[in-house]
Amino acid sequence: MPKKNLDRREFLKRLGIGAGSAMVMMGLDPIQSLASPLLDKKTSKAVDASKNAMTYRVQHNSGEHISLLGFGMMRLPNDQAAVNELVDYAISHGVNYFDTAPMYMGGQSEVLTGEALSRYPRDKYYVATKMSNQNGRLWSFDASKEMYERSLERLKVDYIDYYLLHSIGGGMDSLKGRFLDNGILDFLLKEREAGRIKHLGFSYHGDVRDFDWLLDRQDEYKWDFVQIQMNFLDWRHASIRQGRRHDADAEYLYGKLESLGIQCVIMEPLRGGAFGRMAQELTDQLKAVRPDDSTARWAFRWVGSYPNVLTTLSGMNRMEHLVDNVKTFSPLEPCTEAENKLLEKIADQMAGYPTIPCTTCEYCMPCPYGVNIPGNFSFHNNAVNNHLLPLPDKDAANYGEMKEKFMAQYFEALPAEARANQCMDCEECLPKCPQQIRIPNQLSRIVELLRK
Repeated sequence: MPKKNLDRREFLKRLGIGAGSAMVMMGLDPIQSLASPLLDKKTSKAVDASKNAMTYRVQHNSGEHISLLGFGMMRLPNDQAAVNELVDYAISHGVNYFDTAPMYMGGQSEVLTGEALSRYPRDKYYVATKMSNQNGRLWSFDASKEMYERSLERLKVDYIDYYLLHSIGGGMDSLKGRFLDNGILDFLLKEREAGRIKHLGFSYHGDVRDFDWLLDRQDEYKWDFVQIQMNFLDWRHASIRQGRRHDADAEYLYGKLESLGIQCVIMEPLRGGAFGRMAQELTDQLKAVRPDDSTARWAFRWVGSYPNVLTTLSGMNRMEHLVDNVKTFSPLEPCTEAENKLLEKIADQMAGYPTIPCTTCEYCMPCPYGVNIPGNFSFHNNAVNNHLLPLPDKDAANYGEMKEKFMAQYFEALPAEARANQCMDCEECLPKCPQQIRIPNQLSRIVELLRK
């Protein structure tokens, strides 16, 4: 275990996961060798994971076989029949990990998820939910315990397979207020002892000092898993792009967890859909190698190539996305060394684009003044990727034409009440953002672009 004050880059070097070797390791250990054959309970015959069957990873502590594709339930259709249809397809094609949270859809996600999964035997699925006592206030023990018990009720289960402290990374005051001083973490540890929680972990967003503090006490807490944001852009460029003093690239997060033997659950493998909206010249580089593959498939293959990844979450609210993702993971084809180098090159190029690191999770919404924060950021980022931004030098001959075009498209895309100039800088959104974006500052950048 590394010393607590060890410099992060030095730590990576000692692990042998420095800049040179990190990408190479992705080409090692074929995925199929990590998935033990499963038995079909009806026929008692082995299921071959190498023939159009879902790829699985083995959970270290329990031996459970977890589908490498996990179903993120954050943006479900608010229609039980539609959710049932998605869950039925997922389960019939080998997906068995379902991730939700009390705050998703105002609690409705847990209700829809519980109703859909309860139609199946309890051993057919693993459900994950979270202690989401956040949104800018510190919760009492009683209120937090009530949230936990409500999750059990909504999910229609008497135990939770994977339970997380939600959105760690707001600083030590937040960590202490939400989980330590109020005694709720001690309570959850006892719930794990009693078997009502099978695996206990946390999801990390933001300040890496919180991440390190919890992991440096692994002997005390014995985390079973940790959920991190990881994709081929954030591997090296998370802290640089987001400009936060105490952020860390995914390379460091993954490396430390692997060194401690703690498996990773991956969120934002597509970076909030940003990879589907890459600049055309970047997409063309990928199409030149694999013409039939979407950028989403590239991103999933990259994440799945890491052996310490237990499952990769994808928020799927449309059947066509679910079908395509299942195909990608059935089985998953690891990236080659040459493909890893290409993605590293593309990530370096993307890091030079002045996009806003918003994943459109909508945690910041609703805005009390009606601003559509994700909508503004999505428009800005699409303009960057389509070379409508950054605007050319003001002395350039086409500067006025470009700016008029940007303004016209912006006014068409967003109604007046949802535009960036409605921001009153109240900062209510700031503690809600898992990416720690200085939202009012970024909105003011857009306002500046719209000034004549």
